[in-house]
Amino acid sequence: MLSAILDRRSIRKYRDTCVDKRIIEEVLHAGSLAPSSKNRQPWRFIVVTGDAKTDMLRAMKRGLEREKENPLLPESFRYHGGAEYTIQIMEQAPVVIFVVNSLGIDIHRQLNPEERIYEICNAQSIGAAMENMTLTATEHGLGSLWICDTYFAYDELNHWLDVDGELIAAMTIGYADEAPLPRPRKKLSDIVEWRG
Repeated sequence: MLSAILDRRSIRKYRDTCVDKRIIEEVLHAGSLAPSSKNRQPWRFIVVTGDAKTDMLRAMKRGLEREKENPLLPESFRYHGGAEYTIQIMEQAPVVIFVVNSLGIDIHRQLNPEERIYEICNAQSIGAAMENMTLTATEHGLGSLWICDTYFAYDELNHWLDVDGELIAAMTIGYADEAPLPRPRKKLSDIVEWRG
């Protein structure tokens, strides 16, 4: 697994090559094996390929247009260009997997402290699932990109997905058409504090 961790890259350019369903299922299975708080397993995966991507991309584009006029994230307008680039990545990737917190509470609703803690725990669990997925994709020679720009089209994508729960993220998967160098990382001495 360490080699997959070292080799994993965020891929933004994909070859026009289909990914075998068996491999996608293995990536999803790896996600489902992640640890989760209280073993709630709060994830649901929606795999979008082929013609279904056209409708999904329309929903994403509608969300970005709405975000310019009526933003869910008012302070993040400077990231709209990045979100538009994300649409191009999703368009060329053969597989887009949406990850939903099946136990999630709508983002527009106020949370009491207990609900907020559950949401945090579920988000951590889903993060573990997504990490398993991206590493398994790497082991199969696939590239992947963990996408959070879905929040720019949160309502539109939730409506299009038509599932209970809260949209958390998306992940593109496919055969890489680029080989980016590793991104700089902070030194352990800058991020670790030893006590005892």
